Parts: sequence; structure tokens; C-alpha cells
Amino acid sequence: MAHPPGGPERMTISLPEAIAGFSPALPLAIALSGGADSTALLHAAALKFPGQVVALHINHGLQAAAADFERHCEYVCAAIQVPLRVLKVNAAAAPGQSPEDAARNARYEGILALCRADIKESAIQSVALAQHADDQVETLLLALCRGAGLAGLAGMPRRWTRGGVTFYRPLLQVSSADIRAWLAERHIHFIEDPTNRDEKFTRNRIRARLLPVLAEVFPQFRDTFARSSAHAGQAQELLEDLAKRDFSAVLAEGGDPCRPLIARLQTLGRASQANVLRHWLKTCHKTVPSTAQLVELIGQIEACTTRGHHINIKIGGGFVKRSGDHLAWYNS
Repeated sequence: MAHPPGGPERMTISLPEAIAGFSPALPLAIALSGGADSTALLHAAALKFPGQVVALHINHGLQAAAADFERHCEYVCAAIQVPLRVLKVNAAAAPGQSPEDAARNARYEGILALCRADIKESAIQSVALAQHADDQVETLLLALCRGAGLAGLAGMPRRWTRGGVTFYRPLLQVSSADIRAWLAERHIHFIEDPTNRDEKFTRNRIRARLLPVLAEVFPQFRDTFARSSAHAGQAQELLEDLAKRDFSAVLAEGGDPCRPLIARLQTLGRASQANVLRHWLKTCHKTVPSTAQLVELIGQIEACTTRGHHINIKIGGGFVKRSGDHLAWYNS
């Protein structure tokens, strides 16, 4: 079997290769910030799908340059005759929430709002985001430093659905340097986000300090990290399949599909219990437990051998409690 240039171990590809293999449902929306990555994605997508691309810009209003970003996006889209939709959002962080999480959540909700508002006119089915191979490396390093499980080590997915819209990351195998070289060859201008140099953000410290060292010590680190993430992603898929099977086995026949039986959970080993409980909390209650919370919950399930034993553990924004023979989750 013939292998692509670079051999079977090659994981990173060029921007033209990435776009050539990108086949979303049309019309396609591009999340456009005005930076190098999203500008390159917009230009490349508009060339491949003429008349089928719209740009979406979310104005977070978090920095003085926000108005400049919006004006630049207007200029870019006008120059290549791509429609632009703009939405101003409130991305201020709530107490205890990280600024990055707040901005990301506001951005996704804003993108979905623009897709819904425009659905009668152009029926947007797909949204492409411009995260690239370096972003994936940063995500993996963050996951390692936070002690993440397989789901975290799998990195950012290439494709997923949210709010009825399919999201894509077609540039995950393309390096930042390749993207900027592609723009330079075509004399395409973009705007630099000044916050990308602010090292109070962990991602920026990784980008500025760790990636240059990795490139010096392990020149092929993007390929090897991408391969590790792919392995983790495959293993996570197997765990999810196993969790679905085991979850079905811990439910009462004809009962509530989101109230597992304690006695049936007790028949599983601790690793299987953890896998099932994560699945239950994520799919039924959109909640992810910490490792400490999960260990405590499994311990309580193991100790639950009498009618009078209570379970009441805070997880995410609610509590897992015993309800008769079942586990139940309640909003706080």
C-alpha cells in the first residue's frame, strides 16, 4: 500500500492538503477572528467553496482592540466578497470561572445564535474553526499537566455536533508556521491579537517557552504528539462503548433511564464503576466529576449495604444522592 509523502508516520500536512480533504455539508460558516489562522481558513474555504461560505465574527468586547478586529473582518470579507455576520456578546467571567472558559462559552453560544438567526436564509449546517496542530500540542500539554484522563489526552476533536450544528477543525494537522507561510505567499493580511503575547495565560506561556524547546529537542514533536492523541482518542472510544453497555446493565428494566441501580453498580469493578458513573453524569446531567469526587462516590456506593445508608456528594453544579434503590442527581 502506498503511503503519502513523508511516510506512514507523517501526521502533519500542508494547508492545501487539509482543505482538499475537507468536505463539510454546505453552506459553510467560518468562525473569523481576523487573526492569521481564521483568515487563512476563510480564504482557503472561499476558494474551494465559492458562493457557499459565510463568515461569523464574535465581538467579545474584552479588549480595546475588539473594534479593530471587527473592522478588519469587515475589510477582509468585503475584499473577497464573503458575507459577514457579527454578534457582540458579554464574555465577562462569572465568579470562580476562568476568563478563557467564559470567552470560549460566549463564543460558541454566539456562533450558534448567528447560525440559528440565519437558518431560514442560508441554512448553515457546518461551522469551521481554525485551531491548528500547535493548538493541539498546547491542549495535550495542558491535559498532561492537569492529570487528565484519556478524554483530555485525546485533545480537541476534529468534528462534533452542538446545538444542531456540525463543527469542524480542518486545520488540526497543519502547523502555525505553515499557515503563516501560506498567507505570506499570497500577501494576505491579518491582525495580531495582543493578548496572544500575554504570558499570564498558560497557553501563551506554553507557546512562548515550551514549544521552541520541544522543536529544538524533538523536531518531529507535532507528529508524535498527534499520534499519541490519536491513540488516546481510539482508547476513549472503546471506553465509551463499554460505558454504554455497562450503563444499560445497571438500569432497572422499564425504569428511569437516568437512575442507575446501586446494587447493580456494586457488581462492577471500581474501574468499570468509574467509567459508567462518568458516562451517566455526562450524558444524563451534563456534569463531569473530579477524580476526588468520583473516588468518594464509588466508596459510598461500596459502603451502601443497608437501607439507612445515605449518599449525598456534591458533583459539578449539583449533588448525587441515594433515592431508594437508585442513584439520582439533583441541581443545587
